[in-house]
Amino acid sequence: MDRVGDKWSVLVIGILAVSEPLRFGELHQRVPGISQRMLTTTVRHLERDGLLTRTAYAEFPPRIEYELTGLGDSLRTVVTALAQWATDHDAEIRGARAAFDHTAEAGSRPARSAR
Repeated sequence: MDRVGDKWSVLVIGILAVSEPLRFGELHQRVPGISQRMLTTTVRHLERDGLLTRTAYAEFPPRIEYELTGLGDSLRTVVTALAQWATDHDAEIRGARAAFDHTAEAGSRPARSAR
């Protein structure tokens, strides 16, 4: 759950699900807002969990590529659905954030409704 619940992991899985194997620099360019350190940490965790492979080629300069394993690819549907949900509800989320921020600035938070 740590991997699937992590925003960077979801983005990396989503990008690798729709592309050929990518080098680190290419992957870094496609993940908006991620630092090199965070991408390094993310791909190491995904590799450790068996969701992606890291292939190092004996070339100069060294070439390392990342791609999803079968297990990682099995998350394609879940990640796509999560991304679609976020896209579909973007306006609602932005509205909720604006309302929350407005009440927080006023010094009081709205009461939670009972469910």
